[in-house]
Amino acid sequence: MPELREKKRDRLPDRTFAFPEQRKEPLNDASHVRNAIARFNQVDDVSMEERRKAWARIKRAAKKFGVDMEDEKMPQPRPEARKKAS
Repeated sequence: MPELREKKRDRLPDRTFAFPEQRKEPLNDASHVRNAIARFNQVDDVSMEERRKAWARIKRAAKKFGVDMEDEKMPQPRPEARKKAS
């Protein structure tokens, strides 16, 4: 995955992130999309509604960058990550 330096990450618009309010999981290229899929259930302090919206953003980005998600289902958060999930 190409490194996303802090300055460049800070310049990305909120809509470029799976979780735009928290600016978590950038979706600026295929490798970051794959990373967002892999780390999805590790994101803390987000509601289930935010997770559903983020998963939809990830799916759109995957299609845009040619990342295969055909069989992927939205992962459930880890128990530690369910603090805000309601």
